Amino acid sequence: MKTPADRPIGTLYLVPAPLDFSCSEQVPLDHVMPDHTLAAAAKLTHWVCENAKTARAYLKRLGEIYPLACTLQEMTLQELPREIHKKGDHQGQFDARYLLAPALQGHPIGLVSEAGMPAVADPGASVVRAAHDLGIPVVPLVGPVSVLLALAASGLNGQNFAFVGYVPSAPADRAKRLQELETLALRTGQTQIFIETPYRNTAVLQTLLQTLQHNTRLATSSGLTLDRYQGHSDLVKNWRHQPWTLDNTIPTVFAIGR
Repeated sequence: MKTPADRPIGTLYLVPAPLDFSCSEQVPLDHVMPDHTLAAAAKLTHWVCENAKTARAYLKRLGEIYPLACTLQEMTLQELPREIHKKGDHQGQFDARYLLAPALQGHPIGLVSEAGMPAVADPGASVVRAAHDLGIPVVPLVGPVSVLLALAASGLNGQNFAFVGYVPSAPADRAKRLQELETLALRTGQTQIFIETPYRNTAVLQTLLQTLQHNTRLATSSGLTLDRYQGHSDLVKNWRHQPWTLDNTIPTVFAIGR
């Protein structure tokens, strides 16, 4: 694919989305994203997204703050393949170059995930990688990143940390994985950050309290940026004696360390 000589190559913009996806409440966009990010996103007419329907819903909210460059019906939205949603694209197995054809024709493109920063704890890395390979400029816009917000609120080591994605859903496998992460955290001092689908929040918390050592520190951040945000950080031995519960309807980020 080549760029016409009379048309400059387009830029790939990494556009953050609010963290309220699938939640019953929505946070005003201008409460969680800078004005510059909103203005830049409103100018885009070509998008790569996880799901076109939810991307249009986001753009509709954006259009209530800044006029969109064209109507939603005129927008060009390309979806990442469904298998990418389930398995991710962070290991380089997916060739996303075809999704960037509009940029090679001179159109700037927005990359957006369902929540937070695309390509961070969400699909999109393959698109960014392909942009670099094709010589397309990549510009990340400022917005919410749940992993970093949760880390900052945890009181755990913010100089050495790892996001390890989802933990297993099967109870035995989950317990084994959490023990492995705890061993690593206690041995190296590296904070271990992970997530699960919201309806398993309580199950994950129960496994943590049953599995971790009593002097390990556990932190949770639920509903980041929402009015009903709840964050808690304490030693496991104290967690076990407190009536602290997690809401199974809102996303939660977990972190363990020393």
